[in-house]
Amino acid sequence: METMTLQDAIRRSIQTEKNAMDFYLAGAQKMKNERARKSFEVLAREERDHARMFYDLYPGDDLPAFDDMIAAPPTRPEESFTEEERALFAAFDDRKAMELAMKKEQQLADHLRKMVDRFEDPEVRAIFEANVKSTDGHYQLIESEYAHLMGMVHETDIDTYVRE
Repeated sequence: METMTLQDAIRRSIQTEKNAMDFYLAGAQKMKNERARKSFEVLAREERDHARMFYDLYPGDDLPAFDDMIAAPPTRPEESFTEEERALFAAFDDRKAMELAMKKEQQLADHLRKMVDRFEDPEVRAIFEANVKSTDGHYQLIESEYAHLMGMVHETDIDTYVRE
């Protein structure tokens, strides 16, 4: 098992949230579907908020100011994207972007659940647990918008279909 200090874990979490924010901002700029675009914009703001929660918890003084960190260009230039991400941004497709976003949110939630178990400090655990809950909510939001985009029965329409 990898050993990690509290500072390392939080620093990594800040960067993970920033990477997710950058992904959603880039995706939102390319989205053709307005609802999907707005969902990605909301997700980008929430990822920024997550990064802020971790930043505020950080026990060191070696990080730049939060706004400077967040405003910095993405740390993962397109050449370092995964093959799946490169393919998506080369030939952007709203559906594929949402599928990739769901996959990324599931992976992040799994990672955050593991982080909860690494720390005894109740404040640190609470931050990671809150982020797990929020990340699960992100998945549900994307899944809902994906269903709408694909013309599937949307949960807000279920009552209509059940009554008919």
